Amino acid sequence: MFKGSIPAVITPFDGNDVDYDSFSKIVNHLIENGSHGLVPCGTTGESPTLSHDEHKKIIEETIRISNKRVPIIAGTGSNNTLEAVEYTKHAERSGANAALVVTPYYNKPTQSGLFEHFKRITEETNIPIIIYNIPGRSIVDMTIDTMIELSKIKNIIGVKDATNDLFRPLLTRKKMQNDFCYLSGEDGTALAYLAQGGHGCISVTANVAPKLCSDMHSAWQEGNISKAQDINLKLSSLHNSLFIESSPGPVKYAASLLGLCKKNTRLPLYEIEYETKKEVENRLIELQLL
Repeated sequence: MFKGSIPAVITPFDGNDVDYDSFSKIVNHLIENGSHGLVPCGTTGESPTLSHDEHKKIIEETIRISNKRVPIIAGTGSNNTLEAVEYTKHAERSGANAALVVTPYYNKPTQSGLFEHFKRITEETNIPIIIYNIPGRSIVDMTIDTMIELSKIKNIIGVKDATNDLFRPLLTRKKMQNDFCYLSGEDGTALAYLAQGGHGCISVTANVAPKLCSDMHSAWQEGNISKAQDINLKLSSLHNSLFIESSPGPVKYAASLLGLCKKNTRLPLYEIEYETKKEVENRLIELQLL
């Protein structure tokens, strides 16, 4: 079972190239500051703009650098089922602990289409698969009933829930007949999600505040609810600032201020506005990260 603070790792760029030196620095920084797992090549890693070779190498590098210190959940989703199968097979061969597969974006499949998409991937792989449900970006929302049917397939083991609907984990758990891993995809409601039966959060904020995020989850796991609440309150303004503009623009700017990498994103994402930069900087100063 995956749990705790799991950063959705940013992909640093130097000009038009992936900056693998900075990526190594980031991975080590996240692990050394208590992160409970890592997700390369997710939305925060700008996976839609990565080439096939870059995507595969980033996953391989994450596994190599982490050297089994933490679990690796490789982003392997696509709106092309055959491509998602290919990426998931690669992650399995490379030694990832699980695959994070997003609901197909842009195509707008029906619930039957969603079911068959994930079923096809499981038919060709044995790696544990986590469904990534993010209707705000993919436009489709997997229903609870579809998720429950998919959970009956042996290697579908959990969900990254980015619906921001805190009633949903309760409704899902009420109907679910087997063990399932519930991971939040929303930093601002991650602690509340734990209170609804969640196990952890695949986090944007943990890229730049890994120790605070991991401490919050550790406190929750240890039953120190007041400490978890205190850290959550401290982080709230930073959570908000990192989503003023499209992610990962603000979090990459924050990472650049911390000396982890350059602020570059790939088009169509573009440099964030001056006001957003000041807001992000102020929040880092407020938390004594700068």
